[in-house]
Amino acid sequence: MAAAPAGPAQLVRCGQKDELYRSGLRSGAGAALHGLAGAKKWLEWRKEIELLSDVAYFVLTTLSGYQTLGEEYVNIVQVDSTKKRVPSFLRRAIFVSLHTVVPYCLEKGLLHLEHELQIEADESRTLQSNPALGLSSRTLIRNWIQKQVGELTEQQKKTVLQIVYVLKQCIPLLRRLHLAVFYISGTFYHLSKRITGITYVSGWISCLKMVSTAVFWPLGLHFGGLQGEDQSIRSSYKFLGIISLFHLLLTIGVQMYSFKQKQRARQEWKLHRNLAHQKNMTKEKTTGRHSRCTLCLEERRHTTATPCGHLFCWECITEWCNTRTECPLCREKFHPQKLIYLRHYQL
Repeated sequence: MAAAPAGPAQLVRCGQKDELYRSGLRSGAGAALHGLAGAKKWLEWRKEIELLSDVAYFVLTTLSGYQTLGEEYVNIVQVDSTKKRVPSFLRRAIFVSLHTVVPYCLEKGLLHLEHELQIEADESRTLQSNPALGLSSRTLIRNWIQKQVGELTEQQKKTVLQIVYVLKQCIPLLRRLHLAVFYISGTFYHLSKRITGITYVSGWISCLKMVSTAVFWPLGLHFGGLQGEDQSIRSSYKFLGIISLFHLLLTIGVQMYSFKQKQRARQEWKLHRNLAHQKNMTKEKTTGRHSRCTLCLEERRHTTATPCGHLFCWECITEWCNTRTECPLCREKFHPQKLIYLRHYQL
C-alpha cells in the first residue's frame, strides 16, 4: 500500500515547529556572538549569523538525509515528484539554497542597490577618495553593485530605482499568493519546495493507522472517521485559501489605486511648477532681476528660506534635508520644519 500524502495541517505544524527550532538556534548563536565580540559586532553581523544558523539547521537535517525536527514531530517524510523516492542530494541542496541563501542575497542586493541609487554624488566621491572606509563597510555584493551602478546614466538609474521599488512591493505579495495557493491545493507549504518539487508523505505511524482502518473496517471497528476528519480539514483550508486570495486581490487593488493617485498628484505638481516657473521667468525678464539657486544652479523656483536666511528652490532644499539637516551654504543645523516657503517672492 502506498503511503498517503501529507495533509495541509501536518505541513503547517511542521513549518511552525521548524521555525521554532530555527529561532532558538539563531537566538543562541546571536547570544554567543554578543557575549564574545560585543553588541557592536552582533548588530553588524546579525543577519549573517541568522543565515549561518538556518544553513546549519538544514545541512544537519535535510541535506544529510534526515528528517527535520518539525518533520519528525508530525511524522512526515520528504519525497520527490514521483512520491516513490526520497529527493536526491542535488535536489535537497538546491532546496536549502533557495530556502536560506537566495532570500538573504536578494534582500541584501535590493537594499544595497537602492542605497547606491539614492546616494548623493558628494558622498560617493568621499567614499571613493577614502578606500579604507569603503573596504571596512562594504560587502562583496555591495562592491559589485556599486561598480554596475556607476556605469549607468541618470535616466537608467531612475528606471532601475523604480524596478527595485516594484520588486520590494511584489515579493511579499508573491509570498502571500503562494500561501493562498497552498491553502487551496494542500501541497508545497514553502515556495522553495514547490520549485524543487519536494513534497511529503505520511510516515509509518500514519501508514499503520491506514492499514488498521482497512483491516478492521469490514469488522465494524473503525477509528473515528479519519477520512471524514481529513476531508473536513482540507475543506477548511480551501475556504481559508479563497479568503486569503480575495484579500490579496483587494490589497493589490488598493496599492494600484494609491500608486495611480500618487502619479496623478505628481503630474499635477509638475504642471503647477512649470506654469509657476514660466510666470516667474516672465516677471524676471520684465524687471531684469535674476536669482539662482545654489543647489541646482538654475533660476530659483518656489523660493524657500532657511532659518539662517539663505534662499533655495523648495524642491532642492527639501531633497537636501532628506539626507542632511543643515544649510548647504553655512552648515548651520536646523529642522526641516523650520523651512519657510516665500509666496509671491520677486527677488
